[in-house]
Amino acid sequence: MSELLEKYRPVFARIAEGALERELSRTLPHEQLRWLAEAGFGAVRVPVGHGGDGASPSELIGLLVELATADPHAAQALRGHFAFVEDRLGAEQSESRDRWLARFARGELVGNAVTEIGSVALGSTGTTVTPTDTGWALTGRKFYTTGSIFADWIDASAVTPDGIEVAALVSRHQPGVLISDDWDGFGQRLTGSGTAVFESAHVEHGDVYDFTTRFPAQTAFYQLVLVAVLAGITSAVERDVVAELRDRARAYSHGSADESRHDPQLLEAVGRISAAADATAAIARQAALTLDAVEARNPASKREAELASASAQVVVSELAIRAASNLFDVLGASATSTAKALDRHWRNARTVASHNPVAFKARILGDAAVNGTEPPYEWYVGRSSTRS
Repeated sequence: MSELLEKYRPVFARIAEGALERELSRTLPHEQLRWLAEAGFGAVRVPVGHGGDGASPSELIGLLVELATADPHAAQALRGHFAFVEDRLGAEQSESRDRWLARFARGELVGNAVTEIGSVALGSTGTTVTPTDTGWALTGRKFYTTGSIFADWIDASAVTPDGIEVAALVSRHQPGVLISDDWDGFGQRLTGSGTAVFESAHVEHGDVYDFTTRFPAQTAFYQLVLVAVLAGITSAVERDVVAELRDRARAYSHGSADESRHDPQLLEAVGRISAAADATAAIARQAALTLDAVEARNPASKREAELASASAQVVVSELAIRAASNLFDVLGASATSTAKALDRHWRNARTVASHNPVAFKARILGDAAVNGTEPPYEWYVGRSSTRS
């Protein structure tokens, strides 16, 4: 892990330098994602023999915590990419697998296009792939397409004419693909999580995969990337509150010290934030060890990974949001300056924590603990058949 940190920390530091300015100007991190790709970060999980770093899943999660500390948007934007990397790593040896590993090693990135909004039924998709003389034609509309605007390829869910759910890997660089930066959330505004429209977009014959063949801990992996992002945000809160308090010249007349940096009450609050940063990072890394077990094909690992990711989400979400709010208890009204954009930490944490509601995850954990109930391994969002 130390070699990986030595390799990528300079890139993370470079990304961190302009993070505040990008937030204030709403500038998407196109250049920063390209720096990561050029440094080989997109291939960090790819075996050394195929041009990557050969990192374990838990090492990847640890690196994502550090990247999210520098810029949480960049870390989340790579969520779909690393999920598809896991798919290809777990696939049987084939020319197709080798082709994708070579693409990752060249710095090619993959985005995500699964969720549809509107009247789509729960558990279904309106996006289709139909056979053509030269491959497949992909047609549909997706939202929450995190990372796709930065990517070379898009991992899109669709159905074939005979109703089989598939993943279609479509090149973004073609007329039939339109990506819009229309994500209007109040946080994580630079992840490119907007709309993707496919109009008979060309897909190669060999780039359509049956959804049932995807790697077994897919949902746990997706969630643990978000846990890593939350941990990174918490670390960024600690970084910024420490820097602000250390340089603060003014003090309250009714405080407990002549200088704010020596006020025991403020130091206690900072200490709690610091503890939260350490705890969230440790929880993310510990939960990610279950992904290592999945890779080793431990029979019980899929269930353990799902429950570990749910447990991490429940705890880390609360710690991250609380730390981002407590920052203002330490720094007071001046910290609300829009020029500082310290509110971005709370907005970003609250947004990330809203993915896959925590209440459901806590219930699943409780049901597993009390009744031994198997957790769900696939989640869908859509219109219920019981609602008109």
